[in-house]
Amino acid sequence: MRSAELIELWRGNQRESLHLGHAVVCDRHGVVEAWGSPSEIIFPRSSCKMIQALPLIESGAADDARLTERQLALACASHSGARIHVDAVDEWIRAIDISESDFRCGSHMPQDKDENRRLTCSDESPCQLHNNCSGKHAGFLTLNRKLGGGSEYVDPDHPVQQAVRSAFEEVTGETSPGYGIDGCSAPNWSCSLEGLGRAMAAFANPAQDRRGQAMQRLVDAMRAHPEMVAGEGRACTRLMRATGGRVAAKTGAEAVYVAILPEMGLGIALKVLDGGTRASEAAITALLVHLGVLDKADPTVGKLLTDPMKNWRGMVTGELRPAPGFPV
Repeated sequence: MRSAELIELWRGNQRESLHLGHAVVCDRHGVVEAWGSPSEIIFPRSSCKMIQALPLIESGAADDARLTERQLALACASHSGARIHVDAVDEWIRAIDISESDFRCGSHMPQDKDENRRLTCSDESPCQLHNNCSGKHAGFLTLNRKLGGGSEYVDPDHPVQQAVRSAFEEVTGETSPGYGIDGCSAPNWSCSLEGLGRAMAAFANPAQDRRGQAMQRLVDAMRAHPEMVAGEGRACTRLMRATGGRVAAKTGAEAVYVAILPEMGLGIALKVLDGGTRASEAAITALLVHLGVLDKADPTVGKLLTDPMKNWRGMVTGELRPAPGFPV
């Protein structure tokens, strides 16, 4: 099946831009609704951090380290590098005698404006705790203490990454065709869009076993602490707050987005082909409205999808729209 038209940009009376992609809504058994091709093979990127965090809990490492719900949310996060994020990761690693130098994610300037300004004005360099994936890496390091692996925990053959791969293939129900190296240096295993959606549905309706309990803890942590999963003003945080905790939402680089809907036992996964975040945020918003877990009148829907676009003088210049056949 070919890709579907998902999101349009209109200026005047003319369609100026078009975002193509694939999207699925799944239950535990498979696809319930689809646009484009459910079999499309993608890199989930950071949208699968909840899956990557499963071995942290299932191994007993999270309980050994006495991780809090906020820290479990951080393990699933692509955070903005605000002080609440950096301080929380620092507190985590200090408690288990791990240092910033043990991380292998690299450093970058934080997305959070206040922390970015503080670093810039003080001429201080960011550290690896500012990395948006530092919570995930704190989880990897915590798991590594339990497994007794070497220091290069991001190597694909390392026990940490093999545990992640096993969990990933089990919950997607697929043997991954391969991996790419993510922005944070860890391997990112590929799967079909349907496999990713089915995995999110498993998180939405977990079994009553060890894995199901781990899934439940991670989903509960994300919904209870949306500010830790992304940050103020970010789409994941805004969407979880706007749905009143009915949804756990997670973005991934290159315009991947997933959502977990526990009340409905459904999972959403989507990929915009051009990698545009504008479109992936609009598309996930449209699907959440379509499924009735997000009020169309909520300001977050306006911010991400329906508000008119304006220029620097405040003049209306255009608008985003779901493409014909894509719901809202």
